Amino acid sequence: MPRHAAKRSSRTRRFSAGGAATVGTLALAATAVFGTAVSAHAAPAAAATTTPAQPAAKTYTVQSGDHLASIARALKVPGGWQAIASANDLYSPYVIQPGQVLTLPTGSTAASGASQATGAAKTVAAAKATATSVGTKTYANNLDGWIKQSLAVMRQHGIPGSYNGIYRNVIRESSGNPKAINLWDSNAAAGIPSKGLLQVIPPTFNAYHVPGTSWDIYDPIANITAACNYAYHRYGSIDNVNGPY
Repeated sequence: MPRHAAKRSSRTRRFSAGGAATVGTLALAATAVFGTAVSAHAAPAAAATTTPAQPAAKTYTVQSGDHLASIARALKVPGGWQAIASANDLYSPYVIQPGQVLTLPTGSTAASGASQATGAAKTVAAAKATATSVGTKTYANNLDGWIKQSLAVMRQHGIPGSYNGIYRNVIRESSGNPKAINLWDSNAAAGIPSKGLLQVIPPTFNAYHVPGTSWDIYDPIANITAACNYAYHRYGSIDNVNGPY
């Protein structure tokens, strides 16, 4: 089961001497004073130094159904989902929530305005495409059918995994019971028991939920695809999982 951006202002100084001109020491002193003032005023200003403006950090607001991998793909994030996690101090199970603002690594596609809308649209479109494509075929309501339907959804989202890899882990984790729940381990003690066919804890299920599937953790397809998505990002594939994960 999963662990886990100066306005320059100038002043013109005006000097005037009222009354009759004076002679002698006072006049010379005044001349010296005014001469000094004019000279100071006429002195060229030192060249101003400027610091190049730094580009504003790009951000992305999490939409319903998003997970780090889908955001990384949509916005072409250098370093993938791991780079987003690092930039935002996220750790396993990498839970993100709708409305959460994520800082994107340098080099990511601009995610404000139209770009963010495009990213969100891609997510929605992907979900619709998944529902449509998978919905055109009927699958048996048993473990064999659940695994095959999950594999079809996974292909839509580029999540690797094989029938045998899923089957092997399902049998070990739940013996094929979609309503299985672990009430005795450390996750259960922490109030987040592992549930379903692949014994996924709720935070991991929410973080790796695959668009187009149910948000019910006990739903066989939702449970398998979320677990396989998690295994993909942590181990490379569910096929690489041969024990508690």
